[in-house]
Amino acid sequence: MTHLGIIGGSGLYEIAGLENATWTEVETPWGAPSDAILTGTLGGVKMSFLPRHGRGHVHSPTDVPYRGNIDALKRIGVTDVISVSACGSFREEMAPGHFVVVDQFIDRTVNREKSFFSSGLVAHVSMAHPTCPRLADACFEAAQAAGVTVHKGGTYLAMEGPQFSSLAESRMYRESWGADVIGMTNMPEAKLAREAELCYVTVAMVTDYDSWHPDHGAVDITEIVRVLHGNAEKARDMVALLPGLLGPVRELCPHGCDRALEFALLTAPEKRDPALVAKLDAVAGRVLG
Repeated sequence: MTHLGIIGGSGLYEIAGLENATWTEVETPWGAPSDAILTGTLGGVKMSFLPRHGRGHVHSPTDVPYRGNIDALKRIGVTDVISVSACGSFREEMAPGHFVVVDQFIDRTVNREKSFFSSGLVAHVSMAHPTCPRLADACFEAAQAAGVTVHKGGTYLAMEGPQFSSLAESRMYRESWGADVIGMTNMPEAKLAREAELCYVTVAMVTDYDSWHPDHGAVDITEIVRVLHGNAEKARDMVALLPGLLGPVRELCPHGCDRALEFALLTAPEKRDPALVAKLDAVAGRVLG
């Protein structure tokens, strides 16, 4: 059965309309997630919501417990993750208030744990195509139906933060590297979702033009907050339409997201660290038996 997980970024701290909704504390071997998880049903589909920064925005981008978040969602049975994130734009046509359904990432973060696996149990998953096209199609259609100007496809540059880009960095990311949007939170989130065999997609909500735009200058946090509130309303409208598009019946992902670990484990069974194997009970239980 479909179980949608919504990870809400800056400005999105709740999902309206969930029936029989309850907040539940989830314990994981990787530490506590950002907050309790709100679970209920929407349009006949089970849905769980996790505020990435915690209610009240208490976690900075670097300190978000990414491994705890993904493990917790997998542990409660989530099958598909939609990450809703605020971002800056490097493209004139991707204006503040628009949404971008991301399909590629550039990871420039440096201070975060990026994998569930390590010495004692080595695994390598492919990140060539880091998002799920099936989820991307649904999010694009839902955003359009909600009246949002939405762009399908785009490269998200994940920076460490918490500071915004310098002008030189912004120009480099835009002109030399070909990035389309910039944010601070979708890495290592996307990598961990792939390791956990979760279908994953990012819907980036544009708040500003970063610092490259000659007519907009430096990032203005007060303007970002204003746009955030409008984007959050649009995101809630988009999410409300997803159950009808994805439906309650969950087939195998045609793109193999839910089988990403099929041939990824390299450490011989007799050489695996039992303590690490135990920690991976939710993330990799399907292949570890």
